[in-house]
Amino acid sequence: MDYTAAQSGFRQRKLQPKMRLRNSSADGPDASQLFEDTSGAEHNSGPTAAPQAGNFAGQALLSDPMSNLAMAYGSSLASQGREMVDKNLDRFIPISKLKYYFAVDTVYVGKKLGLLVFPYMHENWEVSYQQDTPVAPRFDVNAPDLYIPAMGFITYILVAGLALGTQNRFTPELLGVQASSAFVWLVMEVLAVLLSLYLVTVNTDLTTIDLLAFSGYKYVGMIVGLVAGLLFGRPGYYLSLLWCCAAIFVFMIRTLRLKLLSEAAAEGRLVRGARNQLRMYLTMSIAAAQPIFMYWLTYHLIR
Repeated sequence: MDYTAAQSGFRQRKLQPKMRLRNSSADGPDASQLFEDTSGAEHNSGPTAAPQAGNFAGQALLSDPMSNLAMAYGSSLASQGREMVDKNLDRFIPISKLKYYFAVDTVYVGKKLGLLVFPYMHENWEVSYQQDTPVAPRFDVNAPDLYIPAMGFITYILVAGLALGTQNRFTPELLGVQASSAFVWLVMEVLAVLLSLYLVTVNTDLTTIDLLAFSGYKYVGMIVGLVAGLLFGRPGYYLSLLWCCAAIFVFMIRTLRLKLLSEAAAEGRLVRGARNQLRMYLTMSIAAAQPIFMYWLTYHLIR
């Protein structure tokens, strides 16, 4: 009896820990734990910890007085550099003035091309002004522009390439030589006119851009001559070029006399005085140079 009682007591002591473990698991989350499980907290706080650290670093950078001073100094240097670039660029390339010379429309281009090809019936050659400022070219056909010279130069290069291609002489190098030579002759012509105006001491409102525009109008006649030569051969080239040369000569005389000659000469009265005669010779020289350049830059393209 004693042995059996002792054995049953031993079994009861052995089962008590298992029952305690079951009871602790059954209690659930309300039971106290010996160690706190922090693995889930670390996993959940991972994505939000990095942005918080980044925000803290950005706030520390912005709150640093040295960084604020460096940012202000950098922005001031950038603004000063932009103002300096705009000022120097406007000094050498007057962008605000260039906008005036490209203020054209379809009606102006059509009238101007007709005036360049047939200037004999046009009577009023004075440029219109509004509050001491010339009106935009689209409002006055007598105002100079850069759209027609620029498009004329590009079209001349394209037609020259077409003419070379019909003669089996086209190469990219030859087309580049044609374009560069035409541009160099244009620059030399403008520089020669500026030098002549300086030597004659002519007080005029002509600007370098005006001279560039007037010198670029001859490309219209050159294109007409080349197209006629491609369609009708050399007789068509010479006849059309002769007509366009006479037209550009009359156009330049009637346009530049208002700019270079005195007011009395512009009104049609007799030109007197040595200085006025020099101005008249200079005007005729500029006008006579246009047909020479037109023939020089086109005769070798027609065979």
